[in-house]
Amino acid sequence: MIFEFFLSLRYLKAKRKQAFISVITIISILGVTMGVMALVVVLSVMNGFRADLMSKILGVNSHVLVLNFSGPFEDYDTTGEKIKAVTGVRAVSPFIYSQVMVGKGGNASGAVLRGIDSRTVGGVLSIESMIKYGTIDSIDARTDDGLPRVIVGRELCRQIGAVSGDEISIMAPEGKLTPMGRSPNTKKFIIGAVFDSGMYEYDASMIYLSLKEAQDLLGMGDRVTGIEARVKDIDLSDKVAKTVEEALGYPFWTKDWKVMNRSLFSALKLEKITMFVILTMIVLVGALNIVSTLVMVVMEKTRDIAILRAMGASSRSVMRIFMLQGLLVGIVGTAIGLSLGLGICQLLATYKFISLPADVYYISTLPVRVEWMDLFYVASAAVLISFLATVYPARYAAGLNPVEALRYE
Repeated sequence: MIFEFFLSLRYLKAKRKQAFISVITIISILGVTMGVMALVVVLSVMNGFRADLMSKILGVNSHVLVLNFSGPFEDYDTTGEKIKAVTGVRAVSPFIYSQVMVGKGGNASGAVLRGIDSRTVGGVLSIESMIKYGTIDSIDARTDDGLPRVIVGRELCRQIGAVSGDEISIMAPEGKLTPMGRSPNTKKFIIGAVFDSGMYEYDASMIYLSLKEAQDLLGMGDRVTGIEARVKDIDLSDKVAKTVEEALGYPFWTKDWKVMNRSLFSALKLEKITMFVILTMIVLVGALNIVSTLVMVVMEKTRDIAILRAMGASSRSVMRIFMLQGLLVGIVGTAIGLSLGLGICQLLATYKFISLPADVYYISTLPVRVEWMDLFYVASAAVLISFLATVYPARYAAGLNPVEALRYE
């Protein structure tokens, strides 16, 4: 193999009269480099987008929801202890969920009301890190006028023209129980804190109340909508959810974050695979240049090949020479492409000079996350394509008849 490798390197260094072949070799390397670089950057951005989206979704939503087929239920403390006893569950917290109207002055907007227990919610959700003004404990305290406090999303505050400390009205469509049935209930609250999750959809539609205030507003008594649970391994949330459902039995049922966001993450996975296939075509273009380079080298080196064969070199050795030459082009292009791709990813992650409209893309900056398995797949695919591109020229060179090649020399 040493002699084949030596000749491969010699053939890559074209002489002055073979400068055109050298230019095509450089173009081949650039083709592979650009393809690998594009793959690394695009896949890293998509990985970053998925990771960032997941962190924001799981910061506002729990890993597993435990609900009841009959609707809101009582005795949630006992149920929570049973859930916490299940292997894989880290923390639990009761919650209330409802649609309400929020208004201030003449401005009003629909919102999602979340009743939470400030003592236990920190173990399930990452609300505390999202609060920009105030604290999560503010929902348990009332003002001097006796008004309860709420936590409101930043974008929702902008929509209704409110700031921290302002008085707002919340109307629940089904709040009061009257002889005529359920009727809307309206109460006044003070904005005790403002949160910013980084996702426009949540910041523009979500408010948090204490569990007791939410029960009073919605007329739920001592009932809750369900219990949220945080698991130790988010990848096993579906298995833990099934175990919880079996432990509680009917009428309880569960759903995990994978089920709740199945369409979104399936679309992201499909898009990532599609981009990998499309951008691999760039590497394929570089591989086609490798084919043309090797064909021209074989035509140029016909006399050399014939002399090697006459001196005792086997057809397999001749084939290895040109395979190694093409493979070297692929490896060099892949190495440069990986280096440039990682460099661009580092620049994007450090300086964040690409900004996005948050109301369209849910995030304000372009996230980047490099996964080493993706780098392995990209490098493997590029080298494999480059190797396959050498098969035809190498077989052609190995099949040359030395007698015919030297007849007119």
